[in-house]
Amino acid sequence: MMRPLPREKADLLLLLLAAAMVLAPHALHLPAWLSAAVAAPLLWRAAITVRGQRQPPLRVLLPLALLGIAGIHASYGTLLGRDPGVAMLALLLSLKSLEMHGRRDIFVFVFLSFFLLLAGFFHAQGIAAAVWMLATVAMLLAGLLSSQYGAVQAPLWQRLRLLGQMLAIVIPLSVLLFFAVPRMSSPLWGASHAGEQARTGLSDSMSPGAIASLALSSEAVLKARFSTPVPPQDQLYWRGLVLNDYDGSSWTRGTDPAAGATPGIVLDGARTDYAVTLQPSGQRRILALDLPRSIERLAGNPYLVSAALEVSTVRPIDAPVRYRASSSMGYQLQATLPAAQQQRWRQLPAGFNPRSLAWARQLRGSGATQLPPEAAIAAVLAFFRQAPFRYTLQPPLLGRDDVDDFLFRTQAGFCEHYAGSFTVLMRAMGIPARVVTGYQGGERHADGSLTLRQSDAHAWSEVWLAGRGWVRIDPTSAVAPLRTERNLAAALPPAVAGWRTLIGLDGDSGGTVDAWRSQWQRVEQGWKSWVLDYTPQRQRDALAAARSLSPTTVALACGVLAALAALAGWLVHRRHAESGDALETLYAQFCRQQARRGCSRAPHEGPHSYAARLATVTARPEAHAAMARFLAIYAAMKYGNASLDEQTRAQHTLRRLLTQCR
Repeated sequence: MMRPLPREKADLLLLLLAAAMVLAPHALHLPAWLSAAVAAPLLWRAAITVRGQRQPPLRVLLPLALLGIAGIHASYGTLLGRDPGVAMLALLLSLKSLEMHGRRDIFVFVFLSFFLLLAGFFHAQGIAAAVWMLATVAMLLAGLLSSQYGAVQAPLWQRLRLLGQMLAIVIPLSVLLFFAVPRMSSPLWGASHAGEQARTGLSDSMSPGAIASLALSSEAVLKARFSTPVPPQDQLYWRGLVLNDYDGSSWTRGTDPAAGATPGIVLDGARTDYAVTLQPSGQRRILALDLPRSIERLAGNPYLVSAALEVSTVRPIDAPVRYRASSSMGYQLQATLPAAQQQRWRQLPAGFNPRSLAWARQLRGSGATQLPPEAAIAAVLAFFRQAPFRYTLQPPLLGRDDVDDFLFRTQAGFCEHYAGSFTVLMRAMGIPARVVTGYQGGERHADGSLTLRQSDAHAWSEVWLAGRGWVRIDPTSAVAPLRTERNLAAALPPAVAGWRTLIGLDGDSGGTVDAWRSQWQRVEQGWKSWVLDYTPQRQRDALAAARSLSPTTVALACGVLAALAALAGWLVHRRHAESGDALETLYAQFCRQQARRGCSRAPHEGPHSYAARLATVTARPEAHAAMARFLAIYAAMKYGNASLDEQTRAQHTLRRLLTQCR
């Protein structure tokens, strides 16, 4: 049977556990080697604490610290910036655990942990992150409180209860300050930083595998509330970027030959109106249903509209933004296009995919037998339907001529494979074509709203047809029609779809599960709305609404708050008074008992002087010991800084000693 650890060792292990809770969320964002390097010192310190071994000397810790710093510089290319700074803090915290000796070191360790805990908001600000933070704060405070106790220490559960009482007092005050104190324009954890790690979602380029990597992400992109009927699922195309250039391996935006010109647009479809809450992404992209006809201007961050109807803001979007938009499902875009501009969207790099180019030219034919553009498009889509193509998140690797490999060897891919190869075939046939990336579909809710997630990322093609302009063609729907008609899970193989359902990325998991997911999404939306998206403007609006309340309502609210505060103060005072009265009652009983023995306490005598005089009276040795201990405990409780729990336990001991003093 294991013997209980000494108090000092148990307290240190509690601190190490709290530090592990601080570091755990960062392990998801640190390099793998650094996560292991940060965990090793904590485990090392725990082992030497349990075994009673000596801590490593400075000549061991200093080379480890320098080696870790060099590794951080090699991983990030710098020691400056947000992510390298957090990595440095994590390394220093773990190494600090190996050199904790006294109370001062514990203070440094705990406050460094608090700082690193706050840095966790750089990566996550959800409800789960907040709950984990509160639990970690409780553990850190428990460790800090344990280091302040003297020889007598309350059990862990009593310390945690005391911390709960402290938090119960602090949290309401923090909530009041959160809503009332003037706010910054954006939270500290929303500050942008250099590098791709500041960006989420679709990038400005597309290559095989780029969009498939988002398919298992449940991160929300936006939430839309429709004031008109929601369009059918297969018409929900959220326009993002238009990719014009192809270098043989990836698609990029390049330059639009029609840039600066006013695009010719004819809207002939039903109007769809909706309000969007767009989540921060670190990008400049504004999303709207294809084709947007109007988008509300954003306060403090104007946007620009390209000739291809891409909507981009001037500054990156680092906080949630709201805007109203209107779209038309039917439209004509640039029905007339000069021949010189058409040539721009027929270009292909030389020396790539020779088999695909030859096959496309042969399929369309030439001269009198040349297929019209519409017939050529139908022929390619028929090829996708009839050949054994597969829609998969894990396609085989492709070689240098990736379109050749995909069309004639692997025939397995995700939406970027189909959109990219289709566009190459169109250009090889002499038909202007380009790739569009964005999102397709979305999860519908009972209240008529729709949530778009990163897993809805999609790519499709646009071809230019004389008299019709740019026409959307989605070759993925030729292979996996359920992708656009329902959702991504319906189009994937059962094993992958089942995994997505298990982790909650689609809405076909059953009524009960869907109900729980819907409830949780509403809670998350409330959290984002009232906490993460509590902007200075919303604060001003809330305070303005409070000022509009009637004097009677304000007086009633103040009266209720004052009554609650008075009640809480009275309860605390009563508990202290009851505890103090009980202690004095026991002391008075002890004094009367000794007076009957013939040794009354003089008015000027304190417990220590009284104990010294009682030691000289005639009594059994057991009674002398009980009297000395009684007065020592009474003095400690009376003049010490004992907690209420310690006083309660002391009162039980004093009652028992009182019977032994006779």
